[in-house]
Amino acid sequence: MLDSSRPDVRARGTGHAPSHHGELLQGCFADRAGARRNGLVTLRLDEPRTRAEFRPDPALRPGEVRVVPEDRVNTALAAETAVRVCARLTGRAVVGGRVLLSGGVPVGLGMGSSTSDLIAAVRAVADAYRISLGPQEVAGIAVGVESASDPLMLDARPVLFAQREGTVIEVLGERLPPLVVLGCLTGGGAAVDTAALPVDDYSDEEVARFSLLRQEIRLAVRSGDPALLGRVCTGSALLNQRRLPKAELPDLLGAAEESGAVGVQVAHSGNVAGVLFRADRAGSRTRAAACARLLARAGVPVTGVFDAPGS
Repeated sequence: MLDSSRPDVRARGTGHAPSHHGELLQGCFADRAGARRNGLVTLRLDEPRTRAEFRPDPALRPGEVRVVPEDRVNTALAAETAVRVCARLTGRAVVGGRVLLSGGVPVGLGMGSSTSDLIAAVRAVADAYRISLGPQEVAGIAVGVESASDPLMLDARPVLFAQREGTVIEVLGERLPPLVVLGCLTGGGAAVDTAALPVDDYSDEEVARFSLLRQEIRLAVRSGDPALLGRVCTGSALLNQRRLPKAELPDLLGAAEESGAVGVQVAHSGNVAGVLFRADRAGSRTRAAACARLLARAGVPVTGVFDAPGS
């Protein structure tokens, strides 16, 4: 029964969500019982981000949500799920409404655009219902709709995240080592059809290598070692060549070595990539500029330079 003493749903609610710059590490990791769990560590970005506004609309049937842009089908499904969840938690009515998305997260580059849209919309619905859904609730909605999710509903701490379960496997530490990232694009910046990627059929040898990389990224984060983190990212990028090969990876590695970078990182399901420089030493941006010139000569588009958030 609805609680008539509670105020109605707000005329509108707002929400937002960050994006990411691909993965620092992605693979398959054995837990203590020997079970294998797919997981990833993303390079989170505060900007670009997605912003959403949810407007209840009595012209729509209860529980129906329409999204602008109209092609964001999964975002609409997630918002409809959020309406039902929020109505149940608050005792308020199930309403229909519209979600308006805005922001600049590129689609198909491996920057978490679909997850960012979805989270922003869910948060906007919750705001209209005057509640806040926790990260685990949001992750559950995301995985339920898309079968996999990036950890953008969490705080900025680096985590190993089980993207198909929506759960944290391990909190690696409080913040990344200090990094300057030279962003670039592989594959000409073309969108990647993630549904067409090979299944995650990792070999025993790969799982063993991922186990070592997990130990190293944990040590890199907790000791604040950018050089060790760079080696982990490079190792993960090389392992990813079997799943989503980057023709430009040799150029990235060559430019990284020549310009004094600590490593490279790539989106494991997209075409964004980065060359990593340690920010705790003078001249990191000068080295990044030199690397940008090397990549330009190799025909690799450069998108800009930024400090790794939280590092």
